[in-house]
Amino acid sequence: MRVLFLSQRVPYPPNRGDKITTWRLIERMRRTHEVRVVAFAHDDEDRGAARHLSGLGIPTTAIAIDLRRQKLRALPLLVGSRPLTLGVYGSKELQRVVDELAPSCDIGYAYSSSMGAFLEPHAHLRRVMHFAELDSDKWRQYGERSRWPMSAIYAREQRTLLAFERRIAHSFDENVLCTPLEQRVFEREIPGARSLVMRNGVDLAFYRPQPERAEPGHLVFVGVMDYLPNIDGCTWFVREILPRLRARCPTARLSIVGSRPTPEVLALGCEPGVTVTGFVDDPREWLARASVSVAPLRIARGIQNKVLEALAMGLPVVGTTSATQGVEGEPGRDFLLANSVEEQVAAIARLIEDPQLARKLGAQGRAFVESRYDWGVALKPLDELLARLR
Repeated sequence: MRVLFLSQRVPYPPNRGDKITTWRLIERMRRTHEVRVVAFAHDDEDRGAARHLSGLGIPTTAIAIDLRRQKLRALPLLVGSRPLTLGVYGSKELQRVVDELAPSCDIGYAYSSSMGAFLEPHAHLRRVMHFAELDSDKWRQYGERSRWPMSAIYAREQRTLLAFERRIAHSFDENVLCTPLEQRVFEREIPGARSLVMRNGVDLAFYRPQPERAEPGHLVFVGVMDYLPNIDGCTWFVREILPRLRARCPTARLSIVGSRPTPEVLALGCEPGVTVTGFVDDPREWLARASVSVAPLRIARGIQNKVLEALAMGLPVVGTTSATQGVEGEPGRDFLLANSVEEQVAAIARLIEDPQLARKLGAQGRAFVESRYDWGVALKPLDELLARLR
C-alpha cells in the first residue's frame, strides 16, 4: 500500500522524542509499504534530513515553518473558536502538497492532531490519527500551572482543541495512543471513537549499560530544553531540590543535557553544582557518566523517552508520577517514585549513599525495558493496523 505520512517535524534524525517515534514508524512501514513523507522543516538540519530521507528511498517534502512568526499570525484566532494550534501549524503550501499526493495514496497517517487537519478533506483515504497523547489535555495541565493571562489562553486552547480532536477522532478510521493511561483519557474525553495503544520503544542495542563509567554523585537530566515541561521540571529541581540534596550529599551535581536551552535554563547553570550543556552529539556519554537519572517533571504524561533511555542504560531513575506513569513499570522495583521535594531528596540521597542499591535498581530497570520496550515488540500493533486497513 501507499502511505502518506504527515508530521510536525521532518522525522529524522531520531535525536528527540517525536523524531524517534516518527522515524521508527516510518522505518517499520517501509518494510512492506511505500511511504511518502510530508513534514514541516524548522531549520537547515530538517531540510538536510529531508534530503537524506529521500536519498534512502523515502520521498520527503519539507515545508519551511517559522514558529515565532506563525504564533504571531495565529493571535487573531483568539477572538474566534478555532484552536491556536491550527493557526500555528496552518500552511496553505503544505495543504496543497497533501491535496496533490492524497489521490495516489491508500492511507493517510497523521502524527499529532495538527497534522490530522491536513487529511480532513480526504475522506476517500483510510486515515489514522496518531495522537500519542491528547494535546488538549497538555494545554489543560499548562493552564493549571500558569498565571493569568496565560492560564486563560491555555484553558481556551484546551476547549477549542478538544472540540477539534473529537471531530477528527470520530471521522478517522483509527486513533493511536501511546499508553493505556492515554487511552483511558481519550475514551473519557472522546467516547465512542475507535482507539488502540501503540507503545514507544527504545533501541536496546544503542543504549547499553556502562556502570564502570558512573561518577559518584553525578545526576543527569536529558531532554530538549525549550520544552515547557522540561524547563519547569529542571527549574523546580535546581531551585528547590538540589540545594537540600547537596546539604546532605555535598558531591551531588546535576548535568542538564539537551539542545536549545532557553535563557531561563541557561541561568540555572550559574547555580552551584549545575552544568547546562546545550546540544551534545551523543547524550549517551552523559548518561554513562551519571550515577542517577532524574525526571522531575510536573507537567507531562505519555511515555517519556528520557526515562526509557536511562533505564536502558542501566541507570537508576528517580521520577515523579507525571514522568513515570506512562512507563508501565513497578515503582520501587524498576525506578523510584518521588513527587515532593522531600521525597526527591530522600530517594536520590539514598542512591548516592548506597551505590550497591543504585546498581541493583539500574539492573532491574534494564531488565524491565528489555522485556517490554524493544521496538520490535512495541510496533507489532502497527503491522496489524495496516493489515486491517487494506
